[in-house]
Amino acid sequence: MDSIAQRKIYTIFEVTTEIKQALERFGIVWVQGEISNFKHHTSGHMYFSLKDDRAQLRAACFRNNNHYLKFRPEDGLEVLARGRISVYEPRGDYQLLVEYMEPVGIGSLQLAFEQLKQKLRKEGLFAEEHKVRLPLLPKKVGVVTSPTGAAIRDMLRILNRRNASLDILIYPARVQGAGAAEEIAAGVRYFNTRDDVDVIVVARGGGSIEDLWAFNEEAVARAIFDSVLPVISAVGHEVDFTIADFVADLRAPTPSAAAEMVSGARDDLLVTVRSLSRRAVQAVRLLIEKRRSSLERLARNRAFNIASNKVRELQQRFDEATLRATQAMAGNLTRLRHRERMLHTRLVKVDLRLAIARRREILAGKKNRLRSGARSLLQRMRSRLELDMGRMNALSPLAILQRGYAICRNEQGLILRDAGLVTPGDRVEVKLARGELDCRVEQQKI
Repeated sequence: MDSIAQRKIYTIFEVTTEIKQALERFGIVWVQGEISNFKHHTSGHMYFSLKDDRAQLRAACFRNNNHYLKFRPEDGLEVLARGRISVYEPRGDYQLLVEYMEPVGIGSLQLAFEQLKQKLRKEGLFAEEHKVRLPLLPKKVGVVTSPTGAAIRDMLRILNRRNASLDILIYPARVQGAGAAEEIAAGVRYFNTRDDVDVIVVARGGGSIEDLWAFNEEAVARAIFDSVLPVISAVGHEVDFTIADFVADLRAPTPSAAAEMVSGARDDLLVTVRSLSRRAVQAVRLLIEKRRSSLERLARNRAFNIASNKVRELQQRFDEATLRATQAMAGNLTRLRHRERMLHTRLVKVDLRLAIARRREILAGKKNRLRSGARSLLQRMRSRLELDMGRMNALSPLAILQRGYAICRNEQGLILRDAGLVTPGDRVEVKLARGELDCRVEQQKI
């Protein structure tokens, strides 16, 4: 009985506490294994097991630690975990309290990038039907970037050279480090609250994947996708790709290229205006040339052989009228080119869309007046030509023959106007509107 009384009897809690204290003396340990039975609780804590081919170890990663993980743990992923061995007293399970974890064989940032990319693609954030077209002539551009970086300096230099009238509004934001993603997303949302911004550019210079990581955050991707305004992603160099590039309405390989995109439409529009002007002049010239060819074909008709001088006179008058029309057209073209040069010099000082609209109306009016003048001139010449042709046809003996008359000549070729000039048996030639008759006189009727 005495030996029994001297025994040390532990409660379950005391035994568990002793084991816990003994295990916690291990300190910090590194463990490599495959994740299984992974659960991400609504509280934010993560619970899972780490196993190899001979054993397994329960593990927990609490919210204050897993918040800093750059990737999303999942079953089957082999990881390297750092933590402390402890005991969960209510169940008596020993477990690893994970403080840090990284995937084995692939960088955590790269894995996080691929995981988020796959997630957002499934949700449709990269789909083309959600992309918004850039405005043809933006008046104000909002840029979310660091105000002291090289990217914004390059953009301002290019924009000032290509389109000095374009307004630039900068939202200062950190582009790397803690809190950068939130500031970038806030900048995109801010520009969407304004009614004077036409396009947003999210920009940063080149760097490593760690430097560019803010543009791989889900907060930035969601802000870009929710933007009503078109967004251009201009992050890093041409070989760099971020999640923002896939979600944005347009990806620029560099910040400088983004500046080219938002300022290049004005030059393209000027080229279009010049091209339309040349095409209008060419169309009028072609119309005149067609009318000239038509008139020349009419002039070669055999019916005009008896009035060749009249035709040449009409041709000369037509050529003179054509020359006057060409000179008038050349004068109008010179004035148009002068106005175009004035427009080009004033373009940077005025609202481009209004100026181009006014110039387009002026050009359309002159083109219509030129076309109307050429058409009116051709109509007058055609009417005059048809009148002269009608007069010549009325005077032509051939026209008289068409009405049923005939011309009769004797054997000497003289036109017979008196039946007494022939005797029975004489041969006569009768010319009709179509063909001739060789006749012999049988009887005279005087």
